[in-house]
Amino acid sequence: MTHPSVNPRLDTVDGLLRLGLRDRWYALCPAGRIKRGELVRIDRAGEELLIWRDAAGTVHVQEDRCPHRGARLSQGVHMGDRIACNYHGLQIDDEGVVVSVPGVPGCALEGKRALRTFPAREHAGAVFAWFGADENAEPAPFQPPEQLADPEWDNFLSYVEWDAPWIYSLDNLMDPMHGAFLHRKSHTMSTGKREALFQIRDTPTGFVFEKTDQAGVNFDWSEWIDTDMHWVRLAIPYPATAGPGGPFTIVCTATPINETQHAAFFWRTRKVTGWQRDSWNFLYKARLEPRHWEVLEQDRVLEEAMPLDAWSRENLYQHDLAIVRLRRMLNGEARRHLEAREAR
Repeated sequence: MTHPSVNPRLDTVDGLLRLGLRDRWYALCPAGRIKRGELVRIDRAGEELLIWRDAAGTVHVQEDRCPHRGARLSQGVHMGDRIACNYHGLQIDDEGVVVSVPGVPGCALEGKRALRTFPAREHAGAVFAWFGADENAEPAPFQPPEQLADPEWDNFLSYVEWDAPWIYSLDNLMDPMHGAFLHRKSHTMSTGKREALFQIRDTPTGFVFEKTDQAGVNFDWSEWIDTDMHWVRLAIPYPATAGPGGPFTIVCTATPINETQHAAFFWRTRKVTGWQRDSWNFLYKARLEPRHWEVLEQDRVLEEAMPLDAWSRENLYQHDLAIVRLRRMLNGEARRHLEAREAR
């Protein structure tokens, strides 16, 4: 059964750009937020969602809407392997199938898959879901970057919710030059030049936007990665006092909450094993993590203060080449999505 979105904004290019493209994996929230026996309501990418764990601890993501009368299932009763709506007692399982209608046993609704259920998984401390244009189609494989897939990499997740459009965070992450200005007092970004020329280098999964005359000094490059989920990867140089391990790499993604708010995920990663991992973990928690939150706070204050029509009065230049390319890619994908839907 196909359940049309209740948000008409998803029927336009502008709406998809503001609320998130379809046929994409999105990060929803930290996994620790979803406790056994609890029903959690969140809004993400233009959808009203219910997240819960079954008795085995497996996480499930469904539309927060009872198929009977539209009541909020998040206000219902957790029954271990199913949810009971608090309005009339309808029971729905983790696949969206109505398994019981207590008021009318044998009702035609019983056995019917009537609730949209999003393919979901838990990884690297976060819950992810597939937002498919066709809810009955199989999702694309979940392919996180190496730093979140290879067990030799250790990671810490920093999670934020900001009062700004999600695309503002994507713009910010693909803008390495802002590090030399906005974050110039940061312990890791206080050195290097404040002028630079950039180049774009294509990769099998996207592109790298990098300074041509400086590397390993400041926030000198960003990489856009598209593996049926949007990721940004970047590296921040660290002194030896930051402990053992390879380059300090950040993997990021952002998910719209609505048109003016978004959730952002920042995994701080380093390739460390054995005693080096223990040393890195201690140093990160004891000394480095508060400094990283200071940098994120600088980004938050700037993004939340930007006007919602910031794009309409921009004057872009050479440092903004990656932003221009990214916006064209997202715009083109939104148009193709709508054309494909109209052709069906």
